[in-house]
Amino acid sequence: MPRPSRYAPDTRPRRAHWSDKAVCRDVEDASIFFPEDFPRAEVPLIAMQAKAVCHGCPVSGPCLDSALALPERHGVFGGLDKNERQAIRRREQRRARKRAALLREETTDAFAAAEAAEAGVR
Repeated sequence: MPRPSRYAPDTRPRRAHWSDKAVCRDVEDASIFFPEDFPRAEVPLIAMQAKAVCHGCPVSGPCLDSALALPERHGVFGGLDKNERQAIRRREQRRARKRAALLREETTDAFAAAEAAEAGVR
């Protein structure tokens, strides 16, 4: 049996993806989701238009999760612009640093307690 070419078109059906249900796929002018490409004075208005589309989208949550995971540096994803997503990333980084510091502190305290208990046994 001959091996199929790696350049052959994939005719197998694709698994459903959350982006298939995105409202932005049907928007006539998709450039509104990248307001940074417009003149500076128009950016807030264009971003508001894009956020309005995202507000009615059933998959805005997965869209935002994807944009935060990648991370997308420009545009409106999941109803948030780049500055709002950057604020979320910073907040998550601060929380992660605090959790790591607490874990280090707990580990150090547990280690010190174990050493003290061991020293008392001797």
